[in-house]
Amino acid sequence: MSRSNRLERRAVVAQLLADRGDLLVVSGLGAPTYDCAAVGDHALNFYLWGAMGNAAMLGLGLATAQPRRPVLVITGDGEQLMGLGALATVAVCKPANLAIVVLDNERYGETGSQTTHTADGVDLAGVAAAVGFPHSVRVEDAAGLAALLPRLRAQTGPLFAAIKVAPKPDPIVLPPRDGAYLKHRFRAALLGDAATR
Repeated sequence: MSRSNRLERRAVVAQLLADRGDLLVVSGLGAPTYDCAAVGDHALNFYLWGAMGNAAMLGLGLATAQPRRPVLVITGDGEQLMGLGALATVAVCKPANLAIVVLDNERYGETGSQTTHTADGVDLAGVAAAVGFPHSVRVEDAAGLAALLPRLRAQTGPLFAAIKVAPKPDPIVLPPRDGAYLKHRFRAALLGDAATR
């Protein structure tokens, strides 16, 4: 598939988060965070402003701590490439409630749009399958995305999806950037009164 015919990243995120219910979301730094904010800031969004390579591990910790809640990590290919070892750890831990979605535009969007290794054939869905993810897919079109959506909350994971998106920049939409505020807001939304104990 040519890059010009790929899915639009922000439209994909809007579909991922539509009718989200009690979904807990961790967004990787840069464009995935901007996309989640553009769709709608939410108290159950945990935005990463740094810690490149750690989105999947934060999602694993959250999924382990909250096994009855669906957890979705939305990150980019550059961020996930930096944290490939995290995929092996997730596969070994087998959290049924965790889905990891990589928006793969084959670019390091935050540093000048240099190409990532996925532009030269590295298959992140293949890596996830090789380390033991029971469900790993590569999505390249609207039909593939439609098939993926109900699986994100099925809690039969861990699930990994690499979604090929166009390397087109979208306007930056900034959610809150104060880490302490985001942590407390997320905790209060998740735990309610228990967050103050």
